[in-house]
Amino acid sequence: MNLQPYLEFATSLAYHAGKITLRYFNTGVVPDRKENNDPVTIADREAEAYVRAQVEKHYPDHAIVGEEYGEREGKLPFRWIVDPIDGTISFVRGVPLYGVLIALEVEGVVKVGAAYFPPLDEMLTAGEGLGCWWNGRRARVSSVSKLSEACVVTSDFQHLSAKMSDVVQRFEKRRALLRTWGDAYGYLLVATGRAEVALDPRMDVYDCGPYPVIMKEAGGFFGAWNGIEGHAHGEGLACNAALQHEVLSLMRDG
Repeated sequence: MNLQPYLEFATSLAYHAGKITLRYFNTGVVPDRKENNDPVTIADREAEAYVRAQVEKHYPDHAIVGEEYGEREGKLPFRWIVDPIDGTISFVRGVPLYGVLIALEVEGVVKVGAAYFPPLDEMLTAGEGLGCWWNGRRARVSSVSKLSEACVVTSDFQHLSAKMSDVVQRFEKRRALLRTWGDAYGYLLVATGRAEVALDPRMDVYDCGPYPVIMKEAGGFFGAWNGIEGHAHGEGLACNAALQHEVLSLMRDG
């Protein structure tokens, strides 16, 4: 399968959806609240509406699932996964570390992914067998091989589940540097070698759609905390190859 046209389409979707979000960034936009109390803004809704309209126009037989408007079934085993703003809290507060996430899943496997960070104009893309690219240059995970020299990022250390608290203590014991450069930006940092581990105890498919192929093509790992690859496990863990065995052992056994 020639994935290049899909990669170019995903990149375009992420870029143009990102420009829609910038119309509202740092303008004092007031969020609404979903049933689960998560914030949502007009920017989320307009960006996702744009992406869905483009997919329906160019690939009408493909399925699509997005955070704001749910799932539409397709006639082919292709599904587009959309998060119009990953990091809405950052967006609402004027923090530029939010991203637009686009992925194409084929028969349940993510083959193409794009993550765009509009205020920073950073674009991270990957296609299976096509490499991972960061603003036009090849992206690679770091070669750091000691946890004591590693940077571990997450979206939130404030609301710790028992599972998350235990894992954080394990990293602390190994003297890893812990930071909350989280949401989509944390995974960008791992893929580009600026952090070594990113983890979140709860993730929906649209929160992590592009990460499996991005991390694989950048030379790293993305999957569940138990080491199973993929984006459909309800949690997320990314790390470089040099630390993968040790990190997965730590996650499992302490």
